[in-house]
Amino acid sequence: MKLLIVEDDERTGKYLKQGLEENSFAVDHVCNGIDGLHFAVDETYDLVVLDIMLPGYDGETILKKMRERGIRTPVIFLTAKDSISDRVKGLNIGADDYVVKPFSFSELLARIQACLRRVKGEGFSVLQVMDLTIDPVERKVVRGGCKIELTPVEFSILEYMMQNVGRVLTRTMISEHVWDTNFESFSNVVDVHISKLRNKIDKNFEKKLIRTVRSVGYVLEKQD
Repeated sequence: MKLLIVEDDERTGKYLKQGLEENSFAVDHVCNGIDGLHFAVDETYDLVVLDIMLPGYDGETILKKMRERGIRTPVIFLTAKDSISDRVKGLNIGADDYVVKPFSFSELLARIQACLRRVKGEGFSVLQVMDLTIDPVERKVVRGGCKIELTPVEFSILEYMMQNVGRVLTRTMISEHVWDTNFESFSNVVDVHISKLRNKIDKNFEKKLIRTVRSVGYVLEKQD
C-alpha cells in the first residue's frame, strides 16, 4: 500500500517515512501544502497523513479540495492543534482520524492500520494468484496454506507485482515504487531482493510465479 505524508518538519517527515517503510508501506513525503495538494489530487494513495499548519495551502484546505473533487482517500490529520474545537472541525470537514503531536509512532501506525481495515471493508480485498495470497492490510502472505514471512521490502515488491499480474515490471518501475529511487543505473538491489523473494514464494513449489524477462525486468504470472 502507498501512503502520502504531508509534513513540513523535515525531521518528523523522515522519521515517519522510515517507520512506515519498515512496516511494508511505500511512502511519498512532501514538505509544503502546494506539493501536498498536487500529490493528493494527481497521484493515487491508499491513505494520507496530513499536517494542518503548512506553508502554501494548509492541511484543512488540502482536505477540502480533495473532498470537493470526489477523492475519498482516507486522511489522518497529524497536528499540534489540540483543542476539542480543532478536532471536531477536522473530522467534520472529512478527516478519518485526528492525531495530536507529540505522538507515539506505534499509536499512529495502529490508527493507520485501523483506518485501512475500515476502508478494506468498503472495497479493499486480499490479492490472490493461484495458491498465493497477500492481505495488504493485515500484511500477511500465504502460499499453499503456508504462511510466508517477508521483509518490508519483499512485501512491497510482491504486493506491487500482484497488483500488476501479467505485466512486465522494469527494475526502474520496481525501484521507484518501493524506494522512490531509480537504482537501475548503478546497483543490482532490485535483483537481490527479487532473488530473496523467489526463494520464499517459489523455491519450494512446483509452479513458479515470478519470471525474469531478460534485459527488461520481472513479471508475476499465473501458470497453466
